[in-house]
Amino acid sequence: MTSYTPGRVALYGTDFTADPNTVYARLRQYGPVAPVEIAPGVAAHLVTDYRAALDLLKDTETWSKDPRVWQETLPPDCPILPMMKWRPNAMFNDGETHRRYRSVITDSFSRIEPHHLRRQVAKAADQLISEFAAAGEADLVGQYARPLPLILFNALLGMPDHYGPRLVEALTSLFESADTEEAHKGDTDFERYMIELITLKTQQRGNDLSSWIMDHPAALTPEELVHQIGIAMAGGNEPTTNLISNALSRMLSNPDYYSTLTNGALTAHDAINDVLHNEPPMANFSAHFPRRSVRFHGTWIHAHQPVLVSYHAANTAHDGLPTGSVRSGGGAHLAWAAGPHACPVKQPAMLIATAAIERLTSRLCDLELAVPRSELTWRPGFFHRALAELPARFTPLSSDGAGATPLTSPSSSTSRKMTSALQPAAFESRGDWEK
Repeated sequence: MTSYTPGRVALYGTDFTADPNTVYARLRQYGPVAPVEIAPGVAAHLVTDYRAALDLLKDTETWSKDPRVWQETLPPDCPILPMMKWRPNAMFNDGETHRRYRSVITDSFSRIEPHHLRRQVAKAADQLISEFAAAGEADLVGQYARPLPLILFNALLGMPDHYGPRLVEALTSLFESADTEEAHKGDTDFERYMIELITLKTQQRGNDLSSWIMDHPAALTPEELVHQIGIAMAGGNEPTTNLISNALSRMLSNPDYYSTLTNGALTAHDAINDVLHNEPPMANFSAHFPRRSVRFHGTWIHAHQPVLVSYHAANTAHDGLPTGSVRSGGGAHLAWAAGPHACPVKQPAMLIATAAIERLTSRLCDLELAVPRSELTWRPGFFHRALAELPARFTPLSSDGAGATPLTSPSSSTSRKMTSALQPAAFESRGDWEK
């Protein structure tokens, strides 16, 4: 592959990871659609405007999700292929094929009862919290937000617990995709995990997500099964991890979540909405390919060339809110994408993230960041906005839950404010996404 192409803005490297908003501001100077490089020598366009993004996401006549013509132009070791190459699943197909694959996901997830899912989240959360509660400090990414969805999905898919570490390593490598060899290894390891899962569930069905997908009337082939279960796992894990950790980082660094003069403490639900608008877990994705050469919002795009949507840039451009404002009432955003390929399981994802934050902050109610939020580090990669770690401290708890209370421990005044604000009652789910 060639080196950087003049005139295109690179969406890789340390500058983008450290300060994506500055890069988005530069991209907006091109108009609604900007020329970018998504890997060295790999050209694409990025939509940074909200209205233009909706136009693209909803126009299935002009745009296709099938990347096969484009990917034939790339070398097999291209580092972005593991995230963007064609697979027989709902993400990379159109029309009736897409509807068939999508129905498997929506129908199967609809069988998970919300109260059962909440109990499973609490069980996974308690397991993880018990491993670091006595230490008085933890990395809330590596020790909580990242393993929690994997433990949860392992259970939902009917897999033994010891498969979890393998899954963590595979998906981390896949989503990092900064190193070509590592990205492809993650892709291979993840598919191997999926094949073993199919083998186990073929031998013995259960009351689990894998079995429901396998027994769905769509009658998926063995290859399709691997990729449908794979997208359910990968799509449910990485964004949920980032949603939990990004929301926690905002909560633990913003006193508005502890007390306000008008309506009391803001909630976990508010923190999640804040992240969905201002720091979406999947920052840039929704790759589309024009079926023919087209002029789109003033930019000429050749047939079969990739156009991605920046949920992050589109959400944060000219929304009328002061910088740093917290949204408590929802509102329009593109964190779930839109159109026929919008996230099919956003309600379970919201439930998982909210329940995970509630459980953590009620068990460790004087949590605070160990470093200023401005000093947190972010994982490389333009697809996601993901913290590398989230160091926090709290009053240690013994294995039986006993220990000095936050009110009597020598912690900061900020921590004492949190004690009353982060009680379980303050985090009752509003339930509007469960309807």
